Amino acid sequence: MRVLVVGGTGPTGPAIVAGLERRGHEVVICHTGRHELPEVEHLRHIHTDVRDEDALRSTIGTEAWDVTVVTYGRLRTIASVLRGRVGHFVSVGGGPAYRGYFDPWRHSPPGLPVPIAEDAPTSDEHDDGKSYRIAATEQRLFEHQPEATHFRYPWVYGPRQLAPREWSIVRRILDGRPHIVVPDGGALLNVFGYVDNLAHAILLAVDQPEAAKGEVFNAADDECLTIRQTVEICAAELGHAWELISMPADLARPAWPLLAGPTSHHRVYDTSKLRTVLGYRDVVPAREAVARTARWLAEHPLEHGGEAERIIEDPFDYPNEDRLIAWWNDATADPPSLDWTFDPGYGLAYAGPGTSYQRPDTPI
Repeated sequence: MRVLVVGGTGPTGPAIVAGLERRGHEVVICHTGRHELPEVEHLRHIHTDVRDEDALRSTIGTEAWDVTVVTYGRLRTIASVLRGRVGHFVSVGGGPAYRGYFDPWRHSPPGLPVPIAEDAPTSDEHDDGKSYRIAATEQRLFEHQPEATHFRYPWVYGPRQLAPREWSIVRRILDGRPHIVVPDGGALLNVFGYVDNLAHAILLAVDQPEAAKGEVFNAADDECLTIRQTVEICAAELGHAWELISMPADLARPAWPLLAGPTSHHRVYDTSKLRTVLGYRDVVPAREAVARTARWLAEHPLEHGGEAERIIEDPFDYPNEDRLIAWWNDATADPPSLDWTFDPGYGLAYAGPGTSYQRPDTPI
């Protein structure tokens, strides 16, 4: 089959292209040409402004394609330009299409439903502008390409990610920090997808067009790790020991880039549709994927103070971090002595570490 990949040089692009080539497809890449990679330099490239309708129409011309995979650009424009010229249109959007993804107060009580499935309400004009545009683009997509397959990506991680969340952890490890601040114990669940896993999801749709056409799929790693688990996996992979300092999220300013939002409300996809309809399973387990990402970032460190650090909004201001940690440690060093009516517990149904159930002098 002839496959047009719009993008192809971003985080998931090379893995998608490699998978298409392994299947024997003829692959052409359409992108701006500003970012070239050795992995795809042997392919035919169409260089154009994929966000400009006139430029796209004039450059692509009248060619038709068996499959088009769109990972980049102005999706509604690309869908319109290729209307009637693609057998199977496969596209990538994102979780902000869901109502309340960025604004948990859109729900009562606040918080995105966990896990959130594809049939959950999407954003409207009452949401923030970005969420509304993403949801509206999905609608326009299916108007132009009724049989499209659309994926709602999570935050992507792995090699070549332009704004890697893990850098907030890895740089502190490389800088030898003795501690790291985590919000609310680092218990937040925020959905992520490793580059190879997301590429695998796309390829499953290409392999099974009759099952995939006309559908929207959540795509993410099978396991959703907490912030704390991610921090600990990165530290273990890079052989670093440090203290995790837990603070309430509103005080844990150095950890806000890891929180990626104004609250500790979870963002977790329901990926059961992807698993049952297309047979998805991770090709790289999440814990191994985080370790690989940490190692890659350690071997390819980002520019200090550069664009990526500005995007993730992490100043790496260690003097102020140390002042905050010192203040917190002082504030929590001497808790009051309380005379409880009886010691609060975890409930009689709990029988794990720290319970009276395990003490031999307690009747059973």
